[in-house]
Amino acid sequence: MTNPPIIILVRPQLGENIGKAARAMLNFGLTRLRLVSPRDGWPNPSAGPAAAGADIVLEKAEVFATVAEATADCTHVFATTVRRRDIVKPVMTPEDAAKAMRAEPGQSAILFGPERSGLDAEDVTLARTVLTVPVNPNFSSINLAQAVILCAYEWSRGETLASPPKLPLDPPAPQVELEGLINRMEEMLDAAGYFYPPDRAPTTRRTLRSVLTKPGWNSNEVRTLRGVLSSLSDPHPRDK
Repeated sequence: MTNPPIIILVRPQLGENIGKAARAMLNFGLTRLRLVSPRDGWPNPSAGPAAAGADIVLEKAEVFATVAEATADCTHVFATTVRRRDIVKPVMTPEDAAKAMRAEPGQSAILFGPERSGLDAEDVTLARTVLTVPVNPNFSSINLAQAVILCAYEWSRGETLASPPKLPLDPPAPQVELEGLINRMEEMLDAAGYFYPPDRAPTTRRTLRSVLTKPGWNSNEVRTLRGVLSSLSDPHPRDK
């Protein structure tokens, strides 16, 4: 079985960004986080609140002095960066990178650079592959947590993760209930003089019926609408 990739944050600057990256990781089942020379040291008190419950990722985070040390046990290293003319390496999207990680045995890792400058040339040279996200060329700024979540999501597409439960929808209301609603509304509108002029009344009634039959109301919704109409026809029943 292919090991999930290790996320390596190289010289991260803010504890909040480390926490947000941990949150993004755990959303998609990744738990192994490595930090290379975090600017403000580690642990960082600002990371916990930003992680929003992803404590397991922060608690197990490992700290290294250099990228070389952080990737020493990894066989496939991907460097997230824009295309560089001075570095000739294969370039993949997060989707292709996720497939490549699964296709070969061994431990994979994904490098993410500092928030302001990204990975430098020396960092990238330690990677086998450049990982680049296709973005708007006129605005290519992606923050650290966003970059992590894009890569983590693509990895997760090959995993069996829990999805939000699908709740069964109530069946549409029987036609007789819907007819009761429509008839009641027509009675109220007729009393209010809505169907005017008379020669337009048939068309207006058809349009009204079309509007009310489109949503596929269930019985509870029909009863609610009938209650609304009753309240409108007798707005102060409690005063009696």
